[in-house]
Amino acid sequence: MKHEPKEDSDNFVFGEIQLLLAEKRTALSSLRAGIAVFALPLSVLSVLVATSKYYQPTHVLHFLVPLLALNLGLVVLGCYLIFHSIVRIRHHDRMIKKLKLKHSAIAEFMD
Repeated sequence: MKHEPKEDSDNFVFGEIQLLLAEKRTALSSLRAGIAVFALPLSVLSVLVATSKYYQPTHVLHFLVPLLALNLGLVVLGCYLIFHSIVRIRHHDRMIKKLKLKHSAIAEFMD
């Protein structure tokens, strides 16, 4: 069975685009996880503020300091996940755009 070189090239390009789109989906799920990780400390802090009339911060300082440190760590992790995934998504979009410009036959299949 003999394949035409153009057909092999098209299959290779489509495979490469499928791989890039899979990587983009992974980056999107990382973005979603980053948003969730970022939202958790905000909700914990809003509960602390809402219930602040029931406690004296100086009396529970030994609980608040580790909780605030943990929240700070989660905010940093969430920001890292969000920014890293945005950079990866933009990179994959640029790679797909380059492939579309290089292989005009696939441009009609992608917007």
